[in-house]
Amino acid sequence: MEEPLLKIIGLNKTFGKRKVLKNINFEIYPKEILGVIGESGVGKTTLLNAIVGFIKPEKGDILFRQLDVISNGKNAVYKSVYKNQSKFKDIYGFAAQSPSFYEKLTVRENLEYFGKLYKLSKETLKSNIATLLKLMNLEEYKDTLGKSLSGGMERRLDIACSLIHNPKLLLLDEPTADLDPVLRNNIWKLISKIASSGTTIILSSHYLADLEDLCSRIAIIKDGEVIDIDTPEALKIKFDSDNMIVVKTYPGNYEKLALSISNKMKKVIKNCQKERLGLVIKCTKPNLILDEVIKTIEKDNENIIEIKIVKPTLDEVFIALNENSAK
Repeated sequence: MEEPLLKIIGLNKTFGKRKVLKNINFEIYPKEILGVIGESGVGKTTLLNAIVGFIKPEKGDILFRQLDVISNGKNAVYKSVYKNQSKFKDIYGFAAQSPSFYEKLTVRENLEYFGKLYKLSKETLKSNIATLLKLMNLEEYKDTLGKSLSGGMERRLDIACSLIHNPKLLLLDEPTADLDPVLRNNIWKLISKIASSGTTIILSSHYLADLEDLCSRIAIIKDGEVIDIDTPEALKIKFDSDNMIVVKTYPGNYEKLALSISNKMKKVIKNCQKERLGLVIKCTKPNLILDEVIKTIEKDNENIIEIKIVKPTLDEVFIALNENSAK
């Protein structure tokens, strides 16, 4: 595996008497999309601001790998984000929750302005602007003032400004907040396209179902701590092991069928009852009992119309996690 791009080590941050980040430790690898989830106020934005050096922690450090130093894979050179801001700013781009572009400048003028902050050559700046206008579907709006853009276009311009210097790392804080489902979907497709070019992405969001399909790993923050970080599938197994077998049969005597299945498999299923979807069997390992379920259905003289295994969503995992902690 390639060496981490970032190492977050023992990060602690306090505002007043409230400890917002508590001993945060994890690594971020090149070309991955890392999602950060958690309830409002748990420290997601603070964490992103700390990663880019906007907020300095009382304790801990964030190290970034020097990409301009050749290593043999074992001796990568790392520097502190806080002590090397001038070098680190060339590596990352950041789009915050609130728009950071200038309303009285056009789309193209905003890109030119931010590009000049990174001292890009005229040729590089011109090429990057043309590429980003096309990537963000902003070509026909390049001469439109920032204040005249729609919500979706504002978000695309913000991301474009953060990418103007072709950073290796992109941080996005709630990139689809307040957008309708169509615009949200467009932004997720855009983020996926950016990632496919090799950019490492860290993003926070409340739209967990979208992160489930987009992210390679997800970090769950609760009460200022990262309680776990893993792939979406692994997290679902860890925090909500309930899967469902959903059955539709004819003539559909589900009460009798539920009783038969419950009596025969009561040691391996958690619940079996008629619901709107049909007969719903909750269990931990549906693949192991599927044959027995089918045999019981046939024995009860029911004809199977449809049978499927439904895995828990990331939303359900998140809800279950917070409900369990509240008890």
